[in-house]
Amino acid sequence: MASSIQENETGSASTASWRLIGAASELSKKQCRLMYSSLGGKSDVCLFHVKGEFFAMDARCSHRGGPLCQGDIEEANGVLQVFCPWHDYDFNLRTGSSGSGLKQPVYEVKLENGSVFVKHASLLSIEPFPVDKKSGAAVST
Repeated sequence: MASSIQENETGSASTASWRLIGAASELSKKQCRLMYSSLGGKSDVCLFHVKGEFFAMDARCSHRGGPLCQGDIEEANGVLQVFCPWHDYDFNLRTGSSGSGLKQPVYEVKLENGSVFVKHASLLSIEPFPVDKKSGAAVST
């Protein structure tokens, strides 16, 4: 599958790959789902399904870390946006841009043979990853 270079939280380059999330027919039943990252909570992703399209962006608001999956989704002037439930910052679902000047990281999404894929540097899952009791790190299975 295709991959690209993406900066991780420490600013170093990491390889992003297409990650299978699940069947589009199942994922389209909810407007937003939290995708857990094998890198931990700071790398979790929201998968949105709005007006027949899928979008993916960081799950934590770039302002103060609010949970974007719990935000309201609205369309204004043809632009789909999510509003952070903590401070009402808006983010364009396609670009991650905000009227506040903040930018939310977004990720490519593709549909292939009825399945949804997200391009991301870590493994993603709709279920939390088990945690190693000694290190506290997520264990990918």
